[in-house]
Amino acid sequence: MTEITTVKQRFGIIGNSPLLDRALEVALRVAPTDLTVLVTGESGVGKEFFPQVIHAYSARKHNKYIAVNCAAIPEGTIDSELFGHEKGAFTGAVEARKGYFEEADGGTIFLDEVAELPHSTQARLLRVLQMGEYIRVGSSKVQKTNVRVVAATNMNLQEAIVQGRFREDLYYRLGTVPITVPSLRERPEDIPLLFRKFAADVAVQYRMPAVTLDDAAREMLKNYYWRGNIRQLKNVAEQISAIEQTRVITPEVLAKYLPPQGGGAPMPAGSVRMDDTMSTERELLYKVLFDMRADINDLKRMISELLKGGVACAEPVRDIKGLLPTTAQSSYVPAVADYSQSSAPVYAESEEVTDEPPREMTKADMQREQIIRALRRNNGRRREAAAELFMSERTLYRKIKELGIEEN
Repeated sequence: MTEITTVKQRFGIIGNSPLLDRALEVALRVAPTDLTVLVTGESGVGKEFFPQVIHAYSARKHNKYIAVNCAAIPEGTIDSELFGHEKGAFTGAVEARKGYFEEADGGTIFLDEVAELPHSTQARLLRVLQMGEYIRVGSSKVQKTNVRVVAATNMNLQEAIVQGRFREDLYYRLGTVPITVPSLRERPEDIPLLFRKFAADVAVQYRMPAVTLDDAAREMLKNYYWRGNIRQLKNVAEQISAIEQTRVITPEVLAKYLPPQGGGAPMPAGSVRMDDTMSTERELLYKVLFDMRADINDLKRMISELLKGGVACAEPVRDIKGLLPTTAQSSYVPAVADYSQSSAPVYAESEEVTDEPPREMTKADMQREQIIRALRRNNGRRREAAAELFMSERTLYRKIKELGIEEN
């Protein structure tokens, strides 16, 4: 336990949670080896500290440590960034360049957001892990590297494997030693400690008295559902320190800085988490409703024009449905009426029209309809359609596959 305390002090890790101590204990035990480590946990829990701990307590500590955010590198250049390229390998490659695996030879490389790697890069990474070999982009020469790989992700890789977005063999190769970093709501006893630390940092930086929490506000913090984890808690502490004049924070003051989650009051720890795609689906449903309203208005306008431009009726029509031809069994309304072939319009024999109840549209039907319309409006261009639907191009592609939409 003394060694864990030393690690916390050295790297500024705050907390006494048994789950946090267990994760640090595993990191210290695996550090002297060269085994690959996979760090998992939600966004904002502090996964980036663990590869630093592993490198600092390993035999490689005097060599390079390189951290790479895989999600921040475009798919077209990720292979070049990781494995290097030769001169003339692609447009703009005016000279040969080393990749991160070559630069970190003998040291440690941290691959953050490893689940965002494209499939081709996953295959290259698997070869590095299995044989320590890689090939520069535009080269045929096999090169060797001696690198310790620590990867991290906030995604469920098992689900990504089922969906075909991550290689199963790479998952088992990366996860030789798994480390799970607990979320903030799993360590509520550490929340007041972290808040006090962040408030003290702000007070020292800007030379102001540090804010403190009363007992009720402290309990409110501990029971809040921190979706953003430590990153969100730090943001709240800094906002309160900078804005509030009172230095003793009550629940009434604190509530102004805790956004409702789940559409109501702050969610207590342990409650069900909202699905991350709810926001996108809600935007889709809103757009469907707006488009349906526009279609109805267009239909009213066309019918009004038909009534104004048609031949006067000999007798009043009590129901607009009485204007529909008796031979038409569908709900189709022509955009332009043609009376050249008959002397008078044909009316329904009965004023009583019985409509079949329309089939209720499901959420999937509404999403499918909205995506199809967006694709048509943008001539099949996914990027423009995705921007119109407030989603990423990758999410749109997944929705197209899920809903079985055929693209022209």
